[in-house]
Amino acid sequence: MTLIGGWVAQRTGDRRHLVLGFAAGLMLGVVAFDLLPEALHQAPEEVHGVPQALLMFAAGFLAIHIVERAVAIHRGHEEEYAEHSHGHRHSHGRPPEQDRGPLHGHTHGRSRHEAERHQGVGLTAAMALVGHSVMDGFAIGAAFQAGTTVGTVVAIAVVAHDFADGFNTYTITRLYGNNRRRALALLAADALAPVTGAAITLLFTISEHLLGLYLGFFAGFLLYLATSDILPEAHSPHPSRTTLLCTLAGVGFMWLVIGFAS
Repeated sequence: MTLIGGWVAQRTGDRRHLVLGFAAGLMLGVVAFDLLPEALHQAPEEVHGVPQALLMFAAGFLAIHIVERAVAIHRGHEEEYAEHSHGHRHSHGRPPEQDRGPLHGHTHGRSRHEAERHQGVGLTAAMALVGHSVMDGFAIGAAFQAGTTVGTVVAIAVVAHDFADGFNTYTITRLYGNNRRRALALLAADALAPVTGAAITLLFTISEHLLGLYLGFFAGFLLYLATSDILPEAHSPHPSRTTLLCTLAGVGFMWLVIGFAS
């Protein structure tokens, strides 16, 4: 799915918003119907009146928010990148992926040092996405330790999310002026990252309590990605009812999956 997302990023069609809307719905459904209930079941102990699992939920949400702000990789609003460019390529409401210049001319008028630093921002952002994909794979392995049902629904959510990850990894790398070879290399790394993360969990068993804390943390992480990255990106080029219906369909689908699996 990561590779498919990268492939679509190179050939952006007019239906991407529907896929992203559905993926966001899947992620919201997983958080609400599976991850949080399971986390509360396994880590119900309270700290100052609040279950530990919910504290970790808030921590996960805030952690990814802080990381994204720190490395400037928020992807929901393309206009945030305009000030990094030469000021006229993306100023007419077009998403950057539709701008077919050499992503194109971002280094126009810059010194070589400035251009390399500019490209480095894109590489840092893409590598941060690769690191987060490792955690996606870790989440799958940890969830299967909690049970087959939990593992299955988390895997479905991660697979849905990986499409957006692949799309964003390629887009961000190219957006900051890196060449296609670098973008494809990072896309390949992003595709392998979840497998690596899942393999790590084969080396040890996580205690029930720690697993509950981790599932709570991952729920916050996933909720942030769905609401702050995926949904705004889905609606920004096409603010339509159809996108909203796809999100509702994603939530409903996860409700059905979890209901049948229980």
